[in-house]
Amino acid sequence: MKFVSTRSGIVPTSLDVALAAGLASDGGLYVPEQIPQCSLRHAGATLADTATAVLAPWFAESKLQSSLAELCADAFDFPAPLRPLSSPGDHLLELFHGPTAAFKDYAARFLAGCLSRLRDPAASASTTILVATSGDTGAAVGAAFHRRDGFKVAILYPDGRVSPRQAHGLGCFGDNVRAYRVDGSFDDCQHMVKQALTNAELRARVPLGSANSISLGRLLPQTAYYAHAALEFRARHGVPLNFIIPTGNLGNALACWLAKRIGLPIGGIVLASNANDVLPRYFNGDDYAPRATIATLANAMDVGAPSNFERLRWWHRDDAELRGSMRAFSVDDATLRDTIRRAPDRHGVVPCPHTAIGLEVLEQLRTDGDIRPWAVVATAHPAKFETIVEPLVGHAVEPPPALATALARPATSTPLEAHSKALCSVLLQE
Repeated sequence: MKFVSTRSGIVPTSLDVALAAGLASDGGLYVPEQIPQCSLRHAGATLADTATAVLAPWFAESKLQSSLAELCADAFDFPAPLRPLSSPGDHLLELFHGPTAAFKDYAARFLAGCLSRLRDPAASASTTILVATSGDTGAAVGAAFHRRDGFKVAILYPDGRVSPRQAHGLGCFGDNVRAYRVDGSFDDCQHMVKQALTNAELRARVPLGSANSISLGRLLPQTAYYAHAALEFRARHGVPLNFIIPTGNLGNALACWLAKRIGLPIGGIVLASNANDVLPRYFNGDDYAPRATIATLANAMDVGAPSNFERLRWWHRDDAELRGSMRAFSVDDATLRDTIRRAPDRHGVVPCPHTAIGLEVLEQLRTDGDIRPWAVVATAHPAKFETIVEPLVGHAVEPPPALATALARPATSTPLEAHSKALCSVLLQE
């Protein structure tokens, strides 16, 4: 299987080259020439088993093929339970049981394992993994690469636009992981990373890699938990499971769409956005028009130019076909607060702000008469957002053990101006 760029400016290349590069040299995103099909009928005994089966067609020609089962065992060694909610047909797919209490732990660990195995053991210089984060990605990547031989990590996050605990989680690693608080938005951070990755002069001096959702090493493994949940649900109930996915940069939702496209029993896909409503506007008929980011309570979704939209467009003939593949809703902060406040009584859970947006969209679907089984994707543990959640639910939310350990470590970050030259300067000084 060969991979090309969404901008058609490169020759077809292997998965291994695409994984190592992160971003194509023409600035586009890597996509396969053809999407493989998966004939899996039942979920594996474990999530790791399902992941191995679902990812096998993508890795058939990779140097990593013989290591795939081991990679999946290492990355998917914590559960992704499908939890029934209070009302029949309502479910929560809990993806926050990893080391940084967010869904991004699965793919970050998988990518780190891949890049470690692909690294030339004779290489003298470390590879610097660049990651822009709106809250959770950076901590997951930092944890996955922390003290990993041959790698450094540079995390860029928008100063003052992540929760206090998220900020602590980004800066608490030390060693080979550095956190930079950027005087700008997430979109600024993302732009800086993309500029660096396509800067040939910089890359000639500093080996670089990417760990954002633009990387195939992040996108592909995220199909696994959708496959596992959908296969188990169909085995029990005989019908497809539908998913509501809190959405910012579109990587997690794109993984669900891709899982459906390769043949998994997934029904409807709904995007749940905050007030950054570029995607809901588009899916409701407006032109796709990126906007300046608005700061919201669901900060990890504060994205005004979702990178993975470029892949979605590549995989559809036209806007009509794309708009027919999924729906999208937006939820403002006032409604979000109300949803968090009501969630323990109405749904039997305390949600993080991003998960709460998914729950609000579920309520809208039920009000409109939709009776299909739906799973809201729970993207992070509510304890990461205690300053928002606790006043609304009226009690403390205890952090899970791994998060508590991270919060007990000292944290530090470095201020950085929001332009590419500032990032290049920092990277050249490392």
